[in-house]
Amino acid sequence: MKRKKISPRQRAAQRNAMRRALKYLSRYRVEALLPYIFLLIATLAQLAVPRMVSNMIDAITGGVVANLMLEQLPKMPAAISKMVLPKLLEFQQLPADWSVDQLMVHFTQTQADAPSLLWKSVTAIVIFAVLRGVFAFLQAFWAEKNSQHVAYDLRNDLYAKIQRLSFSYHDKTQTGQLMIRATDDVEKVRLFIGQGLLQLVGAIILLSGTLIILFTTNAQLALYTLWILPVALVLFMFFGIVSQPLFTKVQQKLSALNTILQENLAGIKVIKSFAREKNEQAKFNRAADELMNRQLVIARLFTFLFPVVFLIANLGQATTLYFGGRQIIGGTLTLGQWQEFSLYLIYIFLPIAQFGMIITQFGQAAASATRIFEILDAKNDVTDKPDAVTLPPISGKVVFENVSFRYFESGDPVLQDVSFETNPGETVALLGATGSGKTTIINLIPRFYDPTGGRITIDGYDLRDVTLDSLRAQIGVVLQETTLFRGTIRENIAFGKPDATPEDVIAAAKAAAAHEFIESFPDGYDTPVGERGATLSGGQKQRIAIARALLLNPNVLILDEATSSVDLTTEAQIKAALDKLMEGRTSFVIAQRISTVMNADQILVLDKGRIVAHGTHAELMAHSSIYAEIYHSQLVEDTPAPASVTAN
Repeated sequence: MKRKKISPRQRAAQRNAMRRALKYLSRYRVEALLPYIFLLIATLAQLAVPRMVSNMIDAITGGVVANLMLEQLPKMPAAISKMVLPKLLEFQQLPADWSVDQLMVHFTQTQADAPSLLWKSVTAIVIFAVLRGVFAFLQAFWAEKNSQHVAYDLRNDLYAKIQRLSFSYHDKTQTGQLMIRATDDVEKVRLFIGQGLLQLVGAIILLSGTLIILFTTNAQLALYTLWILPVALVLFMFFGIVSQPLFTKVQQKLSALNTILQENLAGIKVIKSFAREKNEQAKFNRAADELMNRQLVIARLFTFLFPVVFLIANLGQATTLYFGGRQIIGGTLTLGQWQEFSLYLIYIFLPIAQFGMIITQFGQAAASATRIFEILDAKNDVTDKPDAVTLPPISGKVVFENVSFRYFESGDPVLQDVSFETNPGETVALLGATGSGKTTIINLIPRFYDPTGGRITIDGYDLRDVTLDSLRAQIGVVLQETTLFRGTIRENIAFGKPDATPEDVIAAAKAAAAHEFIESFPDGYDTPVGERGATLSGGQKQRIAIARALLLNPNVLILDEATSSVDLTTEAQIKAALDKLMEGRTSFVIAQRISTVMNADQILVLDKGRIVAHGTHAELMAHSSIYAEIYHSQLVEDTPAPASVTAN
């Protein structure tokens, strides 16, 4: 399999993303430093243990040698004693001019001190072990706590940014991609901050402390055995360069898999209706296979890395055994010092082995951090200007001046030079074939998008000069696709006005012809609606959505096929309620049937993004062949007398 190499620019971007993620720790200052202070104390306690082990072994061997010498020296003939004495003094590293009597005194003192030294060494080992255990716990606890804080902040920042991003961004980005970045990617960054970063700092402290001790105690043996360090560092640098693009690809494949899963769960009824289970299963299997194959590539890489690391470590240990053994034979190294050196050598091998895991976590975290900051740095097409003003209460005069619009700044324009004007309280109906631009017009009024040409004003205010919150607070929207949220019916109606009183909620429900069916439920307004309103019919969901918009008492009302999901009886009830509620409000109505727009104050007939006819029903019937054709193409019996039409 050919691997795509990561460019220097991408690698720099990943490092920068990790630096930005680590800056989240600076928000907690003292709390962020605590685990590293505890880590330093725990590491120092760990570094002290080999010295205590050395003292303990030397105390034991010294006691054994002293016992033997005290027993054998008096029995030796004087001639042999004089021959042995120089070698013995050299081996014991004692002054060469000592006499046998002085040596005997030394061995007697050594024998007497051995039990005390042994006890002190064991006690010190226990104390340092307890210290290390306590501070290791504290470092792990505070590191985990801090990493959870960072994850909390990252998720909140991501969610807030996703909420603020304009519709154009969501049009181009899959929901599954956003979900993975807010969950799995954040978790990988958290794991590195809570574990990998601490392990990295701990490995550096342990490695540095060990090297200092080794070179200050036995520089010659240290030079013999530390050839493994540059070899290991080169090895890890190589694996780090190779692994980072692989982790990026894994996250991309995971996002693709999650997208398929999310789409299938959301559209499970459609899948079952068209008997597409096997096809969707095959699609999911392909995505799962691609993810697994990428993960296996990483697994093969690291299953090769760790045996190589342990091979280098074992070669270093063998070097220590050989050269350390020669120093023991030569009398320049005691057994305790040799054991101390061996233990310190383990403290070198341990960080080297940890670097493999740290590289794994860093590669994953760097790839994930890059994906997170791609969202946080995403350009928002619709934002408040620095000098945006709060839109005062409006009367509802809406003006389009030569408005053009195209999606993603490419392709054919969706709207071209659209101009019209509405007076406060008028009802404007938008009529046209699918793709003619009706929905785009109503999306521009609350600034879901900004026009690419021309301008839109409300009461003389350019929409781009006022704050989004003050604009949308005065616009009620009922979209063709009804969306309800988890919770009760009452909470969904009061979604745009959480502080609404129960009386206000009931009044809005009555106006939307929803009160009667809500009261028929055992729990009334406290009835859970289920996920995406699954427990309600299409007409019931639509009426709750209408009540939600009406509760805001908006000055501008937008209805996108607001009665498309209801039966004729319910449609008549909603129309009657809307006739009354639309009085005094500027209303924009999208409908497919002329019967629902005949009494509008203005009817805009659109075709391919242009207004091709404009006027009242009577004017259009007299002067617009396109409108007349649409009218006559619909069944006459489905067209009621033009008496109650403005309720759309």
